[in-house]
Amino acid sequence: MTTQPTLSNWLSIAALGVIWGGTFMVVAIALQGFGPLTVACARTTLGAISLLMLMRVMGRPMPSGRAVWGYLAAIGVLNSALPFALLSWGQQYVPSAFAGISMAALPLFVLPLAHQFTDEKMSPRKAIGVGLGFIGAAVLIGPGAIRIGQGIEPLAQLACIAAALSYAVSSVLTRRCPPVDSISMAALTLVVGSVCLIPAMLVIEGVPQWSHGQAGFAIIFLGLVPTAFAALLRVQVIRTAGSVFMTLVNFQVPVWSMLFGALVLSELLPLRFFVALALILIGLLISQWGGLRRLFGS
Repeated sequence: MTTQPTLSNWLSIAALGVIWGGTFMVVAIALQGFGPLTVACARTTLGAISLLMLMRVMGRPMPSGRAVWGYLAAIGVLNSALPFALLSWGQQYVPSAFAGISMAALPLFVLPLAHQFTDEKMSPRKAIGVGLGFIGAAVLIGPGAIRIGQGIEPLAQLACIAAALSYAVSSVLTRRCPPVDSISMAALTLVVGSVCLIPAMLVIEGVPQWSHGQAGFAIIFLGLVPTAFAALLRVQVIRTAGSVFMTLVNFQVPVWSMLFGALVLSELLPLRFFVALALILIGLLISQWGGLRRLFGS
């Protein structure tokens, strides 16, 4: 049962917005010294080790049952291995701000999938919001949509959008998964992601060599902060303030990604990025209006 959000909840949701919004900038820095699969693999593996240690210290149970493990395997691939690899590869060729804005479309992908595969049906209002958000995603890709097959950048843009879709499918699977301790789920799905990414990294990029300086620190940060620590903070917010309150982070991430990209990485942000962000956020607001009204008691 959830209660009215406390000051701690508000500080947590603000911290998650900054952490996840800054992740794309940190990935861009890590890519200066490591290959994309190495970045994805290190992030997943460090996060998995951290959460497995915490799981053991807190005495959290291992799940049982073939059905549960089947879900954990699928969620691990779709929530860590695949999107981390797609984003790391894509960010070699597109601004970090592009990746951050593409993640804003994640809840809009979830709604039609949930309508089809769960008992959470989509109302006309939600359908309008989803449609507007998809228009925003099309604006975000912009001219790249007609240049598929003519260079790497359009494919990199699609990789970022595909990562958001992968997260959306994993979200639906998470809802359908039998009850599992939340910390155990976070740890074990990262283990699955790590098991997938380690062989791929070794075959394609080889054994990584440590890169001193910013890239090395960035890769450690990715594993410990936006992957492990943020996962725990997310669980705490959902448990104490509810999943609707958690959706507020979706409005922050793309804004922070654009700010970090422009101010820290000196990325040039075309006008269509701002138009796309506005369309996606308005679509998100429309689609989640009912839950947000209940959250704020109006």
